[in-house]
Amino acid sequence: MKIGVLLSGNGVFDGSEIHEAVFTLLAIDENNGEAICMAPDMDQHHVLNHITGEEMPEKRNVLVESSRIARGNIKNLAEIKAVQLDALVIPGGFGAAKNLTKWAFSGPDGEILPDVRRLINEMILNGKPVCGLCMGPTVIAKALEGTSIHAQLTVGTTEEPSPYEIEAISAGMEKTGSQALMKKVTEVLVDKDNKIVTAPCYMMEASISQIRNNVRMAVDAMISLL
Repeated sequence: MKIGVLLSGNGVFDGSEIHEAVFTLLAIDENNGEAICMAPDMDQHHVLNHITGEEMPEKRNVLVESSRIARGNIKNLAEIKAVQLDALVIPGGFGAAKNLTKWAFSGPDGEILPDVRRLINEMILNGKPVCGLCMGPTVIAKALEGTSIHAQLTVGTTEEPSPYEIEAISAGMEKTGSQALMKKVTEVLVDKDNKIVTAPCYMMEASISQIRNNVRMAVDAMISLL
């Protein structure tokens, strides 16, 4: 069982959310799967100091930075096709909204990398499960925009504390043609018709153990769709 993990850099504010990415790798291993890490070979949008939040005067490559999480065992997204995978997971972090898409700057009107769109559509059209964590569902929404697939997705709920604008992000996903539903960090959303699983993770205020549990729930649900 080969599970793709689409990374977007290394670090929550300009790349992949590291906890979510590592917990994804752990959950895949606990399900006796093989993680296939991948990332686009491109400069990331910018580099942020994770202590101060200030932009740093340097460039970093998304594939090279993502390889830190993958311990060097990573592939160029451009070389990956759905036929090589059984399922795909997209961890969150601002990299999903800055590098994989431009949601952080233009919301639902922002662009998505062609290879990201291609792979997600290949997976879903071939009946292979896709899982989006945290901001990952917005990537799925953008990938499916303009298609006949209207996925059910979640980035969290307005009923519990969140550091982000859950209502606005949900409305953005609706604008792309997806259906946005509310879920707590103790829940996941399973769109059985399209074999898509989404989970709030760090979109909600949560402890690291709650994030671990939410990721495990999502990966387990995704694998149950195989």
